Amino acid sequence: QVQMVESGGGSVQAGGSLRLSCTISGYTYNSNCVGWFRQTPEKEREAVAGIEAGGVSTYYADSVKGRFTISQDNAKNTVYLQMNSLKPEDTATYYCAPGVWGDYCYATPGYWGQGTQVTVSS
Repeated sequence: QVQMVESGGGSVQAGGSLRLSCTISGYTYNSNCVGWFRQTPEKEREAVAGIEAGGVSTYYADSVKGRFTISQDNAKNTVYLQMNSLKPEDTATYYCAPGVWGDYCYATPGYWGQGTQVTVSS
C-alpha cells in the first residue's frame, strides 16, 4: 500500500521560505514521477512542480518558476519542494502524489496524502 506523507508547511510572511517534504512508502506501480500540487477552497487542485523519477526532468508552473525548486533523495524516498520568495497567493494546502510523466507529472488517482498547509501573510 502506498502512502504519501507531506510535511513542512507553516505560516510565513511574504518573502519568506519554506521547505516541504514528501515521504513515500510502498511501491507505486506504473508511476515514474512525483508531483507537488496545491489547492484552495476557491480553486481546483493545480500542479505546482514535478520531478521525473530519474531526476533529469522537472516541471514548474509559471506562477512559481524561479522561486520554487523540486528535488529528490532516493535513499530517503523523499521529494522536497523548496519555496522561496513566497507570496500571499501561494497560500494553499500542498499535496504530493506519484504519477505518470508527460507535460508534467499527471497524478495517479487515489494516492493523495493529507496535505500540508502553507499560509503566507502580506
